[in-house]
Parts: sequence; C-alpha cells; structure tokens
Amino acid sequence: MPTMDNLFTVFLLLSSKAFLWRVCHASSHSSLIRNDLGGRSIDEQPLAKIAIYKAVILLHESASIQADPLLLGLEVKKGEDTSWVNVELKYPEPSENDWVGVFSPAKFNASDCYSESGEWPEAPYICTAPIKYMFANHSNSNYVKTGNATLRFQIINQRADFSFALFTGGVESPKLVAISDPISFVNPKAPLYPRLAQGKAWDEMTVTWTSGYNIDEAVPFVEWGWKGHSPKLSPAGTLTFTRGSMCGPPARTVGWRDPGFIHTSFLKELWPNTMYNYRIGHMLLNGSIVWSKMYSFKSSPYPGQDSLQRVIIFGDMGKAERDGSNEYASYQPGSLITTDQLIGDLDNYDIVFHIGDLPYANGFISQWDQFTAQVEPIASAKPYMVASGNHERSWPNSGSFYDTTDSGGECGVPAETMYYVPAENRAKFWYSTDYGMFHFCIADSEHDWREGSEQYAWIEMCLASVDRQKQPWLIFSAHRVLGYSSNSWYAMEGSFEEPMGREHLQKLWQKYKVDIAFYGHVHNYERTCPIYQNKCVKQERYSYSGTVNGTIHVVVGGGGSHLSDFTEINTVWSLHKDHDWGFVKLTAFNHSSLLFEYKKSRDGVVYDNFTISRDYKDVLACVHDGCEPTTLAT
Repeated sequence: MPTMDNLFTVFLLLSSKAFLWRVCHASSHSSLIRNDLGGRSIDEQPLAKIAIYKAVILLHESASIQADPLLLGLEVKKGEDTSWVNVELKYPEPSENDWVGVFSPAKFNASDCYSESGEWPEAPYICTAPIKYMFANHSNSNYVKTGNATLRFQIINQRADFSFALFTGGVESPKLVAISDPISFVNPKAPLYPRLAQGKAWDEMTVTWTSGYNIDEAVPFVEWGWKGHSPKLSPAGTLTFTRGSMCGPPARTVGWRDPGFIHTSFLKELWPNTMYNYRIGHMLLNGSIVWSKMYSFKSSPYPGQDSLQRVIIFGDMGKAERDGSNEYASYQPGSLITTDQLIGDLDNYDIVFHIGDLPYANGFISQWDQFTAQVEPIASAKPYMVASGNHERSWPNSGSFYDTTDSGGECGVPAETMYYVPAENRAKFWYSTDYGMFHFCIADSEHDWREGSEQYAWIEMCLASVDRQKQPWLIFSAHRVLGYSSNSWYAMEGSFEEPMGREHLQKLWQKYKVDIAFYGHVHNYERTCPIYQNKCVKQERYSYSGTVNGTIHVVVGGGGSHLSDFTEINTVWSLHKDHDWGFVKLTAFNHSSLLFEYKKSRDGVVYDNFTISRDYKDVLACVHDGCEPTTLAT
C-alpha cells in the first residue's frame, strides 16, 4: 500500500508546472456519436464523459487503493497478454459517484500535456484520460455504507505500466483521493494481437501486429510454414504514428496515447487451401528472440477454384469490456456477443469482412489496443478485412467527404496504420480482393464516390475486372448505406439511403450485375428484394434463379453498437428487418449455388436466408441497362 510520502510525491508531481496545459473549450473533448443525417446525439464515448482536465488533487490520508498482482504475464512462454487484477479500495467518505480510473503509463507524464489552442485560466493537474474506469459500487452495493470495495479489472498488455486512481466527485468534477503503486507485465514490449489480411495477390497473407520494439531495438519477423516442415522467415516493416498525425481533439489532447509500433509481414507464394503455422518474433540486439505464441491459418483458394467457401460480413461492432468497465451508457452492448459467437464458430467460416466502425475509439487511442485484443482470436486465425467508417475517418477539413467530427480527431490514421488492406493507397481506403469464387469491391464511403470522382472510376474498374465465369459471385460493400435502408433517420430525410448514393452507383451495379451490396452505419439488419431504380425486379423472397437483373441490398450494421430504429413507413422493397445484433454468412458451394444466411449474435441461429442458383449464361444475359453492345454485322 502506498505511504503518505508516496502520495505526497505524486501530489507534487501532478501539481508541478510541467503539467501546465492549455486546452480549448470543454466541448472539444466530448466526442458524440451522431447520426450524420438527423444530427441527433445517440450516445457518448464513455471516456469522453470524464472531465479529466477539471480533476483536482485532494489526496486523503485515510484513503487507499491496492492492486494485486503487481507483476502480470508471468506465463510469458504461453503468450499471456491478458490478466485479471483485483483492486481493493478504502475511503472514509464514500459516495455513489466514486470511481476508479486505470491509467497507463502509471505516472501522469508531463509529455502527455498538450496545448491545442487558447489560454487556460488554471493549469490542469491531469491531462490524459484513463484507458478504462469503473464505479466503486460496481460490484459492491455496500460501498456507500462501508467505504470498502473490491473491483476486478481485466488488463491487457499495452506496452507500459498501470496505476489505479480513486476519484470522488463523479466524472464531471473528479477529485483524486488515492492512487495505487504501479503494476506491469513481465515484458510490456512483447509482440501481440496479430491480425491477418489478404495481400494484393491471391497467394499472399499479411500478418500485422503491435509491439513496443522500434527497429533500433529489435528486428521484427514472422516464422511460418507447414506443420512438421522447416519454417521460413519473412521480415516485417514497421510503422507508427504520433500526436502530430492526429487532426484534432480528443485524439491530439486528452485521448492521446502512444500506439507503440505496428509491424506487417508478407507471407508469399502460399499453396491454396493449406494450413500454415506461424509465430511472430523480434530479434534483440544481443541475438536473443522474443516470441509470440504459435498461431495458424488456412491460405486462400485459387481464384475461381470450385470448393466450399464461407464468408462472414458485419459492420459497427465496436468494443466492450469483459470486466464491465466503461459500459454505463451501454455504448456497444452487443459487441462481445458478436465476438464470442464468431470465436465459438471459428471452424465454420474462412474470411471476415468488418465493414467500418471498428472500436469507436473516437479519439481515445488506447481503445485501439483494446479492440485488437478483443478480436485477436478471430483475426489471428482468419483474414480480417476492414473498411473505413465515419468513426475512423470523418473530420472537418481533412479530406473526408463528410464534414463531421465522428472520428474524434483520428482522421483515419489509426485505422490505416493498425490494419492492412490491399489498397494502392491506404489513405484512400478502397480496395478489391478475391477469395475463390468471390470477387469483393470494398468502397470507402468517407471519400467521394460520385460520378466523376477518382473512387467512382475505381469502382467501375473493380466491377469490370472480374471474370464471372471463374468468379460468379460479385460483392460490393461500403460502410454508409449507398443503396437502400428503412432506417428512421434516412426516412426523415426522405431518401432511404445516404444522399446521392444509389443515384450515382446503381447504373454500375446494374451494368456489371452485382449480386449483393452490403452496408453498415445503420445498426440493424435489413434485406431488400433484387432491385433496380426503386423497383423489385424479382418477386421471390427466398430463392432466386435466372438472369441477374437487379442487386440485393443488405444492411448488416448490427455488429454490436447500440441499435437503430426502423421507420414506420412501409418500404415495399424491404423483405426482412431485424432490430437486433447479428451478422451475415455467405456460403458458395460451387459456381452455380450460393447460400445467404443472417444469424443473430445471441444464439447463432439463422433468422433469414435465401439461395441463388444460376449458370454462367444467366450472368451474360442481357437485362435492362445491363447489355453488352451488339452489331448486325456477320
């Protein structure tokens, strides 16, 4: 337990002029999740609720807070990167608004204070947000009576030590009354949280991970190969980003945290449909190697290969805390439900598409580590392909198509660095990828997609490039709803879509006969009929065959965030709606048969489905606005 001398030292540290910080108006630190069209506030990033710049130091001689154990990750050879920590606290003047914040690094370092703009009349004592927090009475209903509580936090390795601070006064007027001794992982710099992604070639897999090692400390690489055979070594490139890379607060101010180093290795010339083992390593200057635990993945099928191929698609999953912290606003209440369902079903799908709005960090950079740790059981075993959403990219005067503050000042940098996608330029987050009989065109709805734009030309090129005889299943995807949605705020606008979406793109979907278009952004599930120009072109609901004369549009944004309401207006093109968390699974059995299934996250049961059965001649057949030119010449 820290002594009064320790606490006095902390007080002096926090009170020193080194922590002088000029901040702008308080509203700049509160990043709201907004629906861009209706303009109404839905919810607030939990960490944004804390007015940390208003914190004052009132260390209490009878208050204490202890964390146990002090050393985490002792089973380092097993790759332990997560530990549970018991936190005991005592405070003689308890209230229901007392809370415990987890800070990392443990010392509130002066380098974390940053002047964004303007003058601050009184220098703040603390200028960096905690990585998570929990109210003192979270699991101790008698805390207000006794002043004693034990909290249990799940801590992941984030390249620095941790301390636990007890505050009174609620999150609006926090007063620091006690702080714990620091705790740490055995190796805070260890390589962690690998995430796979398809490379630019079909026979290439990329492995991206995070560590605390820069290239002047250790050489990053991947050891990989078939089980029982001599492994290969592939080098990795190293990236990071700085506070100066952020576009605004809170990412540049209270939300900033050093992201560590992000490494990517390219495993090439893979054999199709083959299991590979791999582990990530860093060779230190003394020649010793720091290893991760062993992982495995299955390589992609050859483009056009006729075999069983299974795809998972969802958007807007967010992150959540297994210890219950940060969750008082039910920020992403279904996130762990979806994550756990996919972890439990890992053997029954081959590739994942998370189409935007990943952790909803909204400028609190520590949350990116939390997200990569949450999805690691999935992303380390299956290619985890991502798209750019408004909560990754949107920021005023930063080149994004929408002039909103949804990214919390990130302006796309963490997403573009933390996750590899096979784009020519990751700052322009559109790309194509093949998986056997599937061809995917992943658009970036945070950049201009309208006719005449750079992205529009790319979308047409992507759709036109596929050989439908070999890859019959053509899939388009974007984060925002560029097609059709019965969501309430789209209905209020009278558009039932992102304005200007299908008006510009539907002729491309029709010309190139896109089978299905997927979207997130709206937090529910909805499926349309095969449709063109607002009219259903087929009357069937569960089985489609013959010519491709319209595209099926699917909103699958119920990955985990708070749910979105449907309008009461009867949209005749909408065949199935679900106000719940879930995901879609596509199964290609062969070149003529595709199964679509929508599953709820809470039980994994199929609640909507349809099949597509057709031959190559049906794709070639002439349909309205989808005919190749002909001549009468012989």
